Amino acid sequence: MAENGQIDGLYLHLPFCFHKCHYCDFYSVVEPDGQDAPRQQAFTDALIAELDQRADQLPIHPTTLFAGGGTPTYLRQPLWERLLTAMHRLGILSTDRDQEFTVEANPETVTPELVQTLVAGGVNRISIGAQTFDQGSLKALERWHDPESVPRTVQVCREAGLTNLSLDLIFAIPGQTLAMLEKDLDALLELQPTHLSTYGLTYEPNTALTAKLRVGKVSPIDEGLERHMYELILTRLEDAGYAHYEISNWARTDPGTDYRCQHNLAYWHNKNWLGVGPSAASHIDGQRWRNAPNLTRYLAGSPTPPTQDHEALDAVGRFAEQLMLGLRLSEGIDADWFDQHPALRDDQRETVNEWADFGLLERANGRLRLTRKGLFVADSVIAKLL
Repeated sequence: MAENGQIDGLYLHLPFCFHKCHYCDFYSVVEPDGQDAPRQQAFTDALIAELDQRADQLPIHPTTLFAGGGTPTYLRQPLWERLLTAMHRLGILSTDRDQEFTVEANPETVTPELVQTLVAGGVNRISIGAQTFDQGSLKALERWHDPESVPRTVQVCREAGLTNLSLDLIFAIPGQTLAMLEKDLDALLELQPTHLSTYGLTYEPNTALTAKLRVGKVSPIDEGLERHMYELILTRLEDAGYAHYEISNWARTDPGTDYRCQHNLAYWHNKNWLGVGPSAASHIDGQRWRNAPNLTRYLAGSPTPPTQDHEALDAVGRFAEQLMLGLRLSEGIDADWFDQHPALRDDQRETVNEWADFGLLERANGRLRLTRKGLFVADSVIAKLL
């Protein structure tokens, strides 16, 4: 884990969306297409001002950068150009360093002109929200793109020189069957991305999807079927040559190339990262906080946005957090680190032994990790340990 204020990762929260998907609980701001985007212009000014201020306070030389949202590719192309220029001016982006720079993209907002601007500015990885290739399932999620736009987006990115492409897939969608998921996997693998993320649909509080659930307008799929879906994903992606390196993430295993998302690995290894933009979270040497999730307050507070949820983790808290994050990874955690940690409680040691007896955890090659059986109940295993 990084110490002494070294910034390993930079996260940029770009909150704008054309439409709020019904399952999404991330902070976002809906701005219909066709407007002159005055809020986007003001936001870009405020984001650059926040970066300027942060660069005066500490050296920001990240090895990974990640733009999430919202829909980052909904930010107008000239504003992206301004933002990237400012990041080069501040030394945040540099051709002298090997940096992974990911931008999340929704297929309906990707244009050749925007991708060319991103690539010219230093972006070298795109994460595309495919979610599903079934029109009915897209409607159930209130996604506005059509399935054909995903391969078009992949082609646009590759023609611009972007070869490191990640695709997101959601499963356990209301009404989805194993056969439907099989078709989604077929379509996904046909595009040959370097990275895949697969997420079981969750019903988050305060989302439109959960409101529909409460009044009986949608029904979650059976837990047994969801388990079979996850098992199908495990088998299909392993057979296709993808390495399963985290509960929901997969990377192609080309010799000499690491396609794992380095930015997310920094999170899971509990390194330091700085977040800028409304709702962006930061973690530096055990200190955590986030910017207030409110665009109006963010703009009004520029260049010092209001923050909240401040937390200073003690040794016990940092141990628990690293345990939670590390067990999500297929490599698990260092067994000696766990066994000898001064914050380890007797009941946690007993729980590990109990889960090992049940075949949910295993010790192998000096690591403590989830077994394949344990992957299906990972949340319960980790929750009981904590």
